[in-house]
Amino acid sequence: MIDLTKITTERRNPASTDIDKCSTLEMLRIINKEDQKVALAVERILPQIAEAVDVIAAHLRAGGRLFYLGAGTSGRLGILDAAECPPTYGTDPSLVIGVIAGGTPAIFRAQEGAEDDPAGAVRDLKSYDFCANDVLVGIAASGRTPYVIGGLRYAKEIGAPAIALTCSENAPVSREADIALAAVTGPEVVTGSTRMKAGTAQKLVLNMLSTGAMIRLGKVYGNLMVDVKSSNEKLTERAQRIVTAATGCTYEEAQDALAKSDGQAKLAILIQASGCTAERGRKLLAEHEGRLAAALAASGRE
Repeated sequence: MIDLTKITTERRNPASTDIDKCSTLEMLRIINKEDQKVALAVERILPQIAEAVDVIAAHLRAGGRLFYLGAGTSGRLGILDAAECPPTYGTDPSLVIGVIAGGTPAIFRAQEGAEDDPAGAVRDLKSYDFCANDVLVGIAASGRTPYVIGGLRYAKEIGAPAIALTCSENAPVSREADIALAAVTGPEVVTGSTRMKAGTAQKLVLNMLSTGAMIRLGKVYGNLMVDVKSSNEKLTERAQRIVTAATGCTYEEAQDALAKSDGQAKLAILIQASGCTAERGRKLLAEHEGRLAAALAASGRE
């Protein structure tokens, strides 16, 4: 038997005991008031999140990959964050990978039994050739998911950094991790429904992990996503706006610079700001590990 009374996310919330008797507006006020606690829970663990970001960035810089591992809502949130990295930061789809208990079918339909198989996580990670140079973020709102525990143990066994993201106090996953991120959001409005406050907290932390790492890797200039992939009309327009914002050039000049750079906003900025050729710009960016500020400084010294 699992003692659910020891799991923070499974406790009953006194604020919502009579929520089924409330008016619709009052019901939503209760939910909203509880949701306001989420950001504060994340704020309390910012030092640990910063530590995790630095570890992730260092391993990505060294050629490693970032893996998110979870079951149910937690697994889906990891897949969502991984899927957003290529269009936002121009990363290869293999750089940030989301793995969910039960595989692809579990993304769309609950495969709840899959979360009880710790060996399944090991098999799934091995299928990606997960190694010591990679980083694993195990996501489990309850903090006890056997699938996630199995993955964290395997990561530590082979020498890969193991990071646990949970919303429960004194969680088993935290004890298995090198870095424990416990955003304790308290009991849910609907008892045990961790897609609510816990899911929101996990989304906020995952945003920080991937965004922070990408900033550290030089994929943001100022607050501009200069590695955006121009894969549709909206993103093409965004790339043009990024070039004009970074250089002060006209819309037409931005279009011309993007044409010379095959749609790469970072290279277009360097071409427009320094007057260098596309070939020289690519060389400068390669020499400075993709860091636009450093490449611009170097181009100015020539």
